[in-house]
Amino acid sequence: MKPKASWKRSLRLGLAVLAGMIVYAYGFQVTQVSLDKTREPRRQESFVRILRALAHPDIFEYEKEEFIVQAPIYVPCQDNMEPLEVKENEPYMTITPPCANPEEVVQVEGFNFEPNTQGPLNFIPPSGVTLQLTRITTDEHGRFTASVKLPKRQPVEGAQHIRVITRRNIGTPHLSENGLETWRKIVETVFLALLATTFGTILAIPISFFAARNIMKDVKSPLSSIALSVIAWPAGILLGVVVAQRISQVTYLLTQNMPVNIAGLVVAPLVSWRMTRWAIPQADEALPSTAKRIARMLALGIAALCGILSVYLFTNVAVRVGNSLAEPLGPFGFLGVFVANLGDILNTILTAILALIGGGLVSGWMGRLGQSMTARLSKASLLWANVVLGALAGAILTSLIGLSINWLYEFGEPVEVLWLPSLLGALGGIVLVLRTKNKEAVPIGLSIYYVVRTVLNALRSIEAFIMAIIFVVLVSTGPFAGVLALSLHTVAALAKLYSEQVESILPGPLEAINATGATRMQTIVYAVIPQIIPPYISFTMYRWDINVRMSTIIGFAGGGGIGLLLQQNINLLNYRAASAQMLAITIVVALMDYISSALRERVV
Repeated sequence: MKPKASWKRSLRLGLAVLAGMIVYAYGFQVTQVSLDKTREPRRQESFVRILRALAHPDIFEYEKEEFIVQAPIYVPCQDNMEPLEVKENEPYMTITPPCANPEEVVQVEGFNFEPNTQGPLNFIPPSGVTLQLTRITTDEHGRFTASVKLPKRQPVEGAQHIRVITRRNIGTPHLSENGLETWRKIVETVFLALLATTFGTILAIPISFFAARNIMKDVKSPLSSIALSVIAWPAGILLGVVVAQRISQVTYLLTQNMPVNIAGLVVAPLVSWRMTRWAIPQADEALPSTAKRIARMLALGIAALCGILSVYLFTNVAVRVGNSLAEPLGPFGFLGVFVANLGDILNTILTAILALIGGGLVSGWMGRLGQSMTARLSKASLLWANVVLGALAGAILTSLIGLSINWLYEFGEPVEVLWLPSLLGALGGIVLVLRTKNKEAVPIGLSIYYVVRTVLNALRSIEAFIMAIIFVVLVSTGPFAGVLALSLHTVAALAKLYSEQVESILPGPLEAINATGATRMQTIVYAVIPQIIPPYISFTMYRWDINVRMSTIIGFAGGGGIGLLLQQNINLLNYRAASAQMLAITIVVALMDYISSALRERVV
């Protein structure tokens, strides 16, 4: 067999190398790669100075004992010059010659100083204004020699002075002010990252199942069921908001009196528990009558309302008790503040939680109604029903999207943001119905999967630094803004990692559980969760490590933590202080890496 011509391969290789050189040459030009500026002496001196400052972090300091020694000098020479008095057992200086004209050079010698100390050598005129001439360093014998040029000044009568100030360390080292502030900020950084990781993990775990393709691809539902669920979601959310508002009004009346509030907090959970126990049928109970089923449904409704009421009452008690305990607890007052904050947060998000619960319950009930319609109606009747429901669902969905866009951009045109999207959505729903078989199950799971993935990708593409800038506007500068920014970024990052882990699980347990006729929730609990717990723990620990490092960056945007202190010191060119913060970050990240490795070894 005749081999291919080697010159062609050589030509292709040469062209590839040439193309690579052109690409990198252009890259050098775009990024302005050049070593010319590094050869400038001024830049080299500044670079060395910064490196030496970074090598001496401002963490510890000593108490200082100060020594001030001065000697007279006459400018110019005068007839009435007094001789220098020297005490051989104390620090003293000699000036040679003892008098001189302005801008002449004199030699200053020091004796009996503290060995290996430094300090400024200053010229002190009669006005008392300090003019630094140079800095001196004593040798191991406590001596120094310096040649200095006298300043250009008008001659004056009498002696002027040359003064040296040296300091020595006394006692044991202790944390400097910068060291104390670095310690406080690094502790703040660790807990900032901890809270962000906790909040992000709580939200990322449920979202990750919606972003896992192997879980969502088998989620199919009839078109009528999907349409009714879409229609029911806004109604359910509205119902949840209304229920929350009504219960909140009742709670407000009860919380005006603290004993009534506490009594309600005791009675409401008991009523909810008793109603729930009565409403849930026993395993061996015979089929109840229609009236009893209706009564049980009403009892469950009352139990739910009492449960919600008890939560509202609890939030009010938590806020009041926490605030009242904050001062009496003294150094542990943060525990009272914590309880009050928990109550306030729960009270704030409770309306949103009830809205989502209401939307989910109503949507689930309407979805089951749609499945029943698909099974019972004839094809012709089902087609007309699907056309109506599809048009209505499409109109509602697109109108909500249009209203959301109008809220962001404030178009203010009802035709463009409401009626036109509704019409297009209705037409789209009808087209979808006509292109789908009447009783065919539509893969709604994949649609949810793509929507969730798109949202996560969008959130993950926005840096936490940008999120911190936005949240600083909402909650002001400080670590709380950093917690919110890192939490949102953590949700997007962990949900992606979690979902990819769900997609890589072994299919065997999944198929075995499905073969038993288990529901989707049972399949997730018994086939998916046991396989993902170890990697979920590993990813969560790793994310905490990442959040500690990212909190350093968001501090530059006012997000709190040690990054804020690091930015201030760098802006002030205080590199010794900045070095202490860099060292603290390095130590914390290394410790967290060792701790997480040990935990992963034990748990995973």
